Amino acid sequence: MVVSPADEPAAPPAITARGIRVSGPWGPVYGPVDLEVPDGGVTVLICPPGTGRTALLMTLAGRMSPNDGTLTVLGATRAREVFKLAALAGVDEIDTVPESVTVRDLLTEQLRWNAAWYKLIRRADDADLRRVCAPVFGDLPLPHLDQFVEQLGELDAILLRIALADTTTPRLLVVGSLDSVADDRERALLLDRLVHLGTRQTIVTSSSNPLPDDRPCLLIPVANTTAAELAVEQKGAK
Repeated sequence: MVVSPADEPAAPPAITARGIRVSGPWGPVYGPVDLEVPDGGVTVLICPPGTGRTALLMTLAGRMSPNDGTLTVLGATRAREVFKLAALAGVDEIDTVPESVTVRDLLTEQLRWNAAWYKLIRRADDADLRRVCAPVFGDLPLPHLDQFVEQLGELDAILLRIALADTTTPRLLVVGSLDSVADDRERALLLDRLVHLGTRQTIVTSSSNPLPDDRPCLLIPVANTTAAELAVEQKGAK
C-alpha cells in the first residue's frame, strides 16, 4: 500500500501549552497562555517586551516552571527535562555578556563548559571560531577573536550569544527577542539567520515590531503578558 503525504500523520507540535501562568511575590507575571508551536522552523511570539514576555520564554526553555496549566515541550512535561532539550540565548537575565571580555574569552569559556571535567581545553583559536560561529553567522563576517564584546554591533552581539548557546545544537532554541536589534535591515538579517537555523531545530523568539511579510515564519499573538492585560484578566475572573 502506497501512503501519500496527505495520509501521513501530522508531526506532533514541539510545544503545547494550555493555560500556563506564572505568579511571583507581587502578583501574576503572565498568563493564562495557550500556545502550539510546530516542530521545526521559526515561531515568533508577538507581544510587548517586559517581565511577562521574558518569563514566558524562560518557561518554554525549561528555566522556569509554570504555577498552573500544562506544558509539553518535545514530549517533556517537567522543567528539568525541558532544560536538557532547550537552549536559551539573548535573555539578559540568563546570558548577559560582560563588555570587558573578548570574543576569544567567551568562546573559550563555552568550550570548557561543554567539555568533560577531565579534559584540558586550550584557548580558542580561529578554527574554533569558525566551527562555533559560522553556522549561525552564515555569510556574515565573523567577529575577531581579540575584539571586545563592547565593540560589537547589535547584530553581531546577538548572533554571538546565539552561537554560544547553540554549540550542542539542541532540539529547541529560544532566542530572547528580535527587538534587540534596532536597525530594520539588521533585524531582517537576524530573522534570516534564525530561519536558516530553523531547518535543523525548532526556533522560538519574540517581537513587538512588524516583521517582513516574505519570511517563512509563524507569528503567534500572545496576550496576558503585560501588567495592563493581567489586571483586566484578573478583574474578569472575579
